[in-house]
Parts: sequence; C-alpha cells; structure tokens
Amino acid sequence: MPIDVAHEQAAQRLIDAAAGGAPCDPIRDLFPAGTIDDGYAVQQLVIERTRVGARRVGRKIGLTSAAVQQQMGVSTPDFGVLFADMAIGDAEPVPRTRLLQPRVEAEVAFVLKRDLPDRPVITSDVLRATDFVVAAIEIVDSRIKDWSISIVDTVGDNASSGMFVLGGTPRRLRDIDDLRACEMSLVSSAGETVSAGMGAACLGSPINAVVWLANAVAERGAPLQAGEVILSGSLGPLVTVQRGLTYEATITGLGSVRASFEA
Repeated sequence: MPIDVAHEQAAQRLIDAAAGGAPCDPIRDLFPAGTIDDGYAVQQLVIERTRVGARRVGRKIGLTSAAVQQQMGVSTPDFGVLFADMAIGDAEPVPRTRLLQPRVEAEVAFVLKRDLPDRPVITSDVLRATDFVVAAIEIVDSRIKDWSISIVDTVGDNASSGMFVLGGTPRRLRDIDDLRACEMSLVSSAGETVSAGMGAACLGSPINAVVWLANAVAERGAPLQAGEVILSGSLGPLVTVQRGLTYEATITGLGSVRASFEA
C-alpha cells in the first residue's frame, strides 16, 4: 500500500472513531515499518480535516518518562496540538460525551509571553519567553481500542490528546525555587491518592521538556508563539478515570487544580 494512501486511511479511521464515539483498531497495522514521522503525517491530516477554523491555543508534550519511552520503543518525547475547545474550567464538570477512554495526569503548564526563536532553542530562551506557570491536569484520551498503542498510534492520534484544565494560581518562574523539586499529588474525591511524583520525573525538569518541544516544533516549521499554553508532561503515573469522581492535583508552589467527571 502506498504510504500516502496509508496515511489517508489511518486519519479517516481516527476521525470515524471520534465522530462515532467508539474506539477503533490501531492504525499501526497500516504501517508495517511505521515511524514517528508517519504518526505526525497522520496527525496533521486529522487536524486539517477536523479543525478548520478552530483556534489553536498551545501544544502538549507526551512520553517524557524514560520508562514510558522504553515501553513504546522510542528515545524521544512526542507532541500534540491543543485547541480552545479542549480547555475546561477548574472543577467544571467534564461532559461524558466528550471522551472515550479518559485518563488523567498532573503537569506544569507554561504560558508564553513571547515567541520562541527558530532552532536551536536553549534553556535561557524558554526562561525569557515564559510569562507564568500553573498547575494543570491533562485529560488524555485514545481513539484506539483499549489503549493498545504504539508510537505511530499515539502520535497519529494527536499524542492521545483529550482535554485539559488549568489552575487559577499563576506563578512566575523566578518565584519558584526549583521546578525539579516540586512535589505532585493527585487525589480522588473518594479520598485516595492515585498518583504522585515530582518535577524531575519530566525529562529531569519541565523546563527541559519545553526546550525539547520548542526545537521539535520549529524543526517541523511551526515554532512556539506568544500566548501558547504548553502542557510540559506528566509528573507521575497516568490514572484511569472513574466516572462521577473529581481528581485534584496539588503541586508545591503552584497550588491545586481539579477535573470533575460526570457520572
């Protein structure tokens, strides 16, 4: 099968799954020798066909954990695109119909005040460009049945994006002692701590993750711009959502944020 035909079929499979509310078979079967570039080609096709006129508000970084990279057989993170209709307010009920197989993870979100340059981007560029950071919950989702994903599947599926919640306590980077040492806990309304971690779990530091992203997207012709929200990657294990519960993430120095799911 010609590769462009495979990209077309993979994109349509994901689009149909989202529209029909039923997860689909993995798309990796369409790419016997598939690479991460095939995933990004599919991701772009899905965005072009489903997001015409939509407002892009940022990017998300995935696979920032060494353990997850090893599981996926890759040595690099991946990224997806955030749109305005993916944002939901702190503790606002998440509509049941918006997601297929949701999971939650706690992250540090960066909001940029200026464009980042073309490559190479370094740490000082990110420090200068960041307006503020906030605690965030990313609600990841997969259009692939049972989360049976390879790197091609997750990248093609917009890095398994779903929705996201930003906290309401913005902090300047200079007011935080060390993002690497920030501790995270994610607690459900059932009273259980379901995930825990720290900033160093995200590529050594969430700042490192944003540096990686800035270079990765610039290489693909879409550098980071002022005003974008950057979800820098999970600080702890992902948690499968139990409907009817609220999940509250607390990150030291950044306060807390909640994702509440309809029963």
